Amino acid sequence: MPPATALAGEPDDDFSQRACAWPRRRRVPGPVRMIDPGEVPGWIVYEDAGLLVVNKPGDVVCHPSKAGPWSSLVGALREYARLPTVHLVFRLDRETSGVVVLAKEARLASRLQVAMQERKIGKAYLAILTGEMRAAVTVDQPLGDDLSSPVFIKSAVVTDGTGQPSVTHFTPLATGEGVTLARVVTTTGRKHQIRAHAQWLGHALIGDKIYGPDARLYLDFIDHGWTPALAEKLFLPRQALHCAEIDLRPAGMPHVFVAPLPADLQEFLARVGLASVPGSADVPVRRV
Repeated sequence: MPPATALAGEPDDDFSQRACAWPRRRRVPGPVRMIDPGEVPGWIVYEDAGLLVVNKPGDVVCHPSKAGPWSSLVGALREYARLPTVHLVFRLDRETSGVVVLAKEARLASRLQVAMQERKIGKAYLAILTGEMRAAVTVDQPLGDDLSSPVFIKSAVVTDGTGQPSVTHFTPLATGEGVTLARVVTTTGRKHQIRAHAQWLGHALIGDKIYGPDARLYLDFIDHGWTPALAEKLFLPRQALHCAEIDLRPAGMPHVFVAPLPADLQEFLARVGLASVPGSADVPVRRV
């Protein structure tokens, strides 16, 4: 017999409680970012018989799509390496740039994926945040689904015991003109963790369509693409988050991979008067 709440017409699950996307409309797929084969060699950070490490641009999706191999990082690298498959050790969101580690065979991939789950791989990000963060801060707040958001995939800090423990460390490197360049290290690995914690802290990422000033900007972007109205509110066409370093030494491999802050983020910092940006070598990876 259904529960009493259901009989009374009241929702008894999180799905029923979610906000609906505003307004209701037919989804029209936008253009797919296709990768030119000539781009790929310039992304390679390191390659040997087992590893393939790249500096992913901030407009490339990691996982394969229906648009063919040259529409995703994995597909393009599979074609580049002339292998039947390559294995992602971890992924980055499409709009997040930086170091991505892939393995050429399944056994090494499994070893590194387990090391990642056990927090035995050091990872450091660079982020450009709204507002001026004057001191290092650690956010220790659980994350769960944002039931009030019109964007279904959005996470949020929750306090009702339903979230997952989540810890993020923010360290300002350069501050001024209303923005902060920060080094970010996560002690846990939750969906959109850095972005959700930055928003909760009051220092949302520049360019973040979901965790920025209004999540409905993401819906506007889906409908209309990048527009002058979005540029006026977000300043950058993608979230200002970059995976700067990956340290495999805690996992027993003698590698530290580095990717400097990309040109689009460097140019933004220069525009707001923070032209002197620490290089990746000045942002040490800490084992977490």
